Amino acid sequence: MSGRKPNGEGGEGHEFCCCTGSQRAAGGGLSRRGFLGGMTGAALGGSVLAGLSWPVPGASTAGVPAPAPRRPLIVKPVFVYSLPQRRAQTSWRAWGGIQTQADADGEAARIGGELERLRAEADFPMKTLPLARVTRPDQVGALSDVADADVLLVYAAGGWTDLYNRLAALKKNTIIFVRHKSGPLYLWYEIISPRFLRQHGDEPAVEGIDDEDVVVDEQADLLWRLRALCGLKNTMGTRIVAVGGPSGWACPEAPARTIEHFGFDIRTVSYEELGRLIRAARADEEAVKLARRRAAAYLDDRSVSLETKKSCVENCFLLDQVFRAIMAEAGAKAITVNHCMGTIMPIAETTACLTLSTLNDDGYLAYCESDFVIIPAGVLLSNISGRPAFLNDPTFPHHGIMTMAHCTGPRKMDGKTLEPARMVTHFESDYGAAPKVEFRRGQKVTLLDADFRFQKWLGMCGEIVDTPFLPICRAQLDVRFNADTDVIAEKMRGFHWMLAYGDYLKEVAYALKRTNVAFENLG
Repeated sequence: MSGRKPNGEGGEGHEFCCCTGSQRAAGGGLSRRGFLGGMTGAALGGSVLAGLSWPVPGASTAGVPAPAPRRPLIVKPVFVYSLPQRRAQTSWRAWGGIQTQADADGEAARIGGELERLRAEADFPMKTLPLARVTRPDQVGALSDVADADVLLVYAAGGWTDLYNRLAALKKNTIIFVRHKSGPLYLWYEIISPRFLRQHGDEPAVEGIDDEDVVVDEQADLLWRLRALCGLKNTMGTRIVAVGGPSGWACPEAPARTIEHFGFDIRTVSYEELGRLIRAARADEEAVKLARRRAAAYLDDRSVSLETKKSCVENCFLLDQVFRAIMAEAGAKAITVNHCMGTIMPIAETTACLTLSTLNDDGYLAYCESDFVIIPAGVLLSNISGRPAFLNDPTFPHHGIMTMAHCTGPRKMDGKTLEPARMVTHFESDYGAAPKVEFRRGQKVTLLDADFRFQKWLGMCGEIVDTPFLPICRAQLDVRFNADTDVIAEKMRGFHWMLAYGDYLKEVAYALKRTNVAFENLG
């Protein structure tokens, strides 16, 4: 957490906002391909959760609620082909290896086997509907389960342009697969660009489908596109609890723009309501015992050192239980805390830093500062990767290095393994409990920088080269990046950044094409 907060906590406020009203791409809409369906989202101010009581339904004295898993991406595979008839003294067949019914049957079996392997390899939830065989344009309208699908995966072995135009008219996310050497050659390996994507012209001509939606041979290229679409499906319409209300770090329009562009459903819990729940939880002997047991187990890990008051750690776990219960009541798996530089401390008798870390480690999406400029980027990055995204304060780039820091670092950054950590105080207040996470040196990371106007995100990859202990936010790391330092300095926007283990730039870019937010890869 930074020492000076333009929203008025911990430092001087700003009387301006760099946002100048709603900026939307031509055509409007929350999703280029109808992911939102009939969803309208909450009112721009969100809704308020009130009248909660302890124990909140979903809470347990024997354990703690767990977040709902990501919703599976539903894929409808469509095998398009035609069977030519020999004719004398004229051209009677098109390019391709699907010429007979036996060829088609063999290819359908091959597709089935590849889809089965794809599901097994996927690190995200995916469901495939039965393979449809289509040989004529009129058969497209008979695909009864298309309405249930998030994605059409079209195996373009044959058929003609009118058939593909009818598939495009369904307005579904569409990936077109063609074969060169992975099996019998497909006709559309030759003609996908001039006949369909450009519709016999020179410019892209199909709304919602372009050259990035075409895959040749490689199953891995299918997988990362599907991973991106699964991440986007789980991001659009996210329900998130905002403790102390939504905000936007110098940009009060950010919550409304998050709803406008990503359909978020923001549910506010007031600090008065939170205080009442914490006091009730503190009076619940079993809830307190559970928090102490969880704190003891956490600190018993040999990779964790305690350098703050144990009571602050225990209070963080009680706050963790309250937050989980609130999310369970709201039907949400995401939460953010406003005014976390001060307001929450006397109420919780600790800081929220460790609490947000443990929630992220267990699969929730938990962020400090209620900064809805950057929160959509963290939600998308986590939903794509299946890993926590670390909301951080970036520093000025120099000599190929940037320092990233915050007091809420997740430890399970790869989604599986807890990184070592020192349990210290929150830096600015020198109070509470915050993890000084020893991030993995040599680890490749994805970095996202969101702009105040919701027009363009920046992204790049880097490598963790150091985890110092400077007099700044506690979870800190130096990242060496593969982009030009001067270019980064010139193009930096917004304030907070998001960081995740791994390289997910292709997925982020592919997902954002279906929103009104552009993306620039600085790497």
